Amino acid sequence: MSPLLVFSVITAYFALLIFISWLTGKKSDTSSFFTANKQSPWYLVAFGMIGASLSGVTFISVPGWVAESKFYYFQMVLGYLAGYFVIATVLMPVYYRLNLVSIYTYLEKRFGTHSYKTGSAFFLLSRVIGASFRLFLVAGVLQIGFFNAFNIPFYITVAVTISLIWVYTFRAGIKTIVWTDTLQTLFMLAAVIITVLIIGKNLNLDFNDIISVIKNSEYSEMFNTDWKSESNFFKQFIAGAFIAIVMTGLDQDMMQKNLTCKNLKDAKKNMFWFSITLIPVNLIFLSLGVLLYFYAERSGIKIPDKPDDLFPLLALNHLSVFAGIVFLLGITAAAFSSADSALTALTTAFSIDFLKLNINNPDKKTEKTKRLVHIGFSFLIFTVILLFSSINDKSVVSAVFKVAGYTYGPILGLFAFGLMTKRKVKDKIVPFIAVISPITAYFINMYSEKLFFGYKFGFELLLVNGFLMFIGLFIFSEKEIPKVHPK
Repeated sequence: MSPLLVFSVITAYFALLIFISWLTGKKSDTSSFFTANKQSPWYLVAFGMIGASLSGVTFISVPGWVAESKFYYFQMVLGYLAGYFVIATVLMPVYYRLNLVSIYTYLEKRFGTHSYKTGSAFFLLSRVIGASFRLFLVAGVLQIGFFNAFNIPFYITVAVTISLIWVYTFRAGIKTIVWTDTLQTLFMLAAVIITVLIIGKNLNLDFNDIISVIKNSEYSEMFNTDWKSESNFFKQFIAGAFIAIVMTGLDQDMMQKNLTCKNLKDAKKNMFWFSITLIPVNLIFLSLGVLLYFYAERSGIKIPDKPDDLFPLLALNHLSVFAGIVFLLGITAAAFSSADSALTALTTAFSIDFLKLNINNPDKKTEKTKRLVHIGFSFLIFTVILLFSSINDKSVVSAVFKVAGYTYGPILGLFAFGLMTKRKVKDKIVPFIAVISPITAYFINMYSEKLFFGYKFGFELLLVNGFLMFIGLFIFSEKEIPKVHPK
């Protein structure tokens, strides 16, 4: 693809996003940025959350990952359903009852200030890393497709990428994102489906042939019963349930969108429809992976060393110009649908949890502070992307979930302890427990084969981390003394 064509496609795409931002930004205020004035249609939130939950990580890494892990990732997707059920029936009623903007405010009400700050801080750490991973993907594609042709360095590519997000989110924040995520999800899913059809056409395969190729592939094995394996079904299923709970239900980014619905009933409908839709969507991504490897083998194309490079390689260099355009739109939409909301969520969590901004009665100082925080997190993500680009040597999807296993564990333990017990925690000790728990989980994981007769931890390490946090909280807690009301 010519650099001029790449530039034209990306420019047209962002012009559309900025136009949507202009429309949604009319008559917007500080409350619109954080809550969308609680007027978001539930079906738009549900559809947009598909793109935000999948992101550029799924778009590139999951198809490339099938050679190594087959369809075992789908076991985790099934676990997501259980996790989303818990979110809809347990967590969301609490958030709506307390009328929360930042979900970590619950921790302050339940335990105290130190617990509150700890939960929010671990979210900020987790989301900065996650958003940086995702934006690294799209910046890499833009670098190859356009910026390399003009010898423009990678840091300029990253700066442009983040600046574009800032431009269309700085005014109306989450109100804009609800609508742009819907558009970006549409582009992402269309890109995957169109790529499947293009591969089928190039190989003279009709729909039944495509299904046959996927079904008969060695990569399409879906369930693993080896209990020692990292991809054992029960490990993956349980891990999927808890990953869904922490990376959606305990994540300010994902929950902020849900909390823009008019009421709890609409928010529950959003969550149920979103979870059901993810099943066929993830199957399509895994099937695309099989077809990409099949096409490369049939065409005599060398498989790249990094599985994340397979989809970009074929789409941009071996399929067709139209396939390349579709891929560019898809990866851009996928990465930005997650990163744009992450930037807004980071701004929200820091502004409310640490700066205590009053969004109900905002003034010029509040608006100025919000914008400075927004710019600050943009710069932080820029820095982390550059650091990650210098050390990345693994599949991004694996890296993201491993990081989440450590940083989201303390959040899981805090919320679980708060919801499942009535004990009073020694609030000042909580930050120390939150640091010790993931460190302990790391060493348990390192020596698990020696300690547990060959057992290897997979993504269920998140559960171990959360359990360690729970135990630590229990040790440094006491029974809450019932309040005695005077007669």
